[in-house]
Amino acid sequence: MPHRNRVTPWGEIVAVPARGLLMGNRGVLIDARGVQTRRRWTTRAWIACRMDFQGRKRPVAPPGRWTALFFFDDAAALAAGHRPCGYCRRDDYVRFKSAWAEVHGEANAPEMDERLHTERLGPRPRVDPRTLPDGAFVGDARGTWRMEKRRGRLWSWDGYGKPLDLPPSVPLLTPLAIVQILEAGYVAREGRM
Repeated sequence: MPHRNRVTPWGEIVAVPARGLLMGNRGVLIDARGVQTRRRWTTRAWIACRMDFQGRKRPVAPPGRWTALFFFDDAAALAAGHRPCGYCRRDDYVRFKSAWAEVHGEANAPEMDERLHTERLGPRPRVDPRTLPDGAFVGDARGTWRMEKRRGRLWSWDGYGKPLDLPPSVPLLTPLAIVQILEAGYVAREGRM
């Protein structure tokens, strides 16, 4: 039975066999007795990390310590409201922070985390997906799509489907602050990092 530690582009934490390409965290989600809590986060710093970094190994869910979460890829992690880790993904973090500064003004990690947290909790605006940059996600009851060249590619834990046209109004999953930095040129990485 897989752990409930895979994160969808909707930000939901689910139990599926797929592991994904990135790991990250939202704080301590397994209590000191080793029991999974119902909490979705214990910190506002939602980060996405490299799967492998300097050969370090740690348990996935040590009791009372941060719980590892897994994402299909960088775009899915961004859609869920996670930002690149400033330690293990330093180059991506610097690119992210530079694009953030260009669009939103200079900010440190806690300021970015606060804005992203507010957007994660807010309503999902409806958008015309054809206006979105590559890497942004939209979704509704029919599916979840990663935008690519103004068309949607259906997301699943097995990969992305073929590009197709989407209706002119669907809920935006990726936080607007991240959509704006994608528009400014930040590119969500694909494949192993």
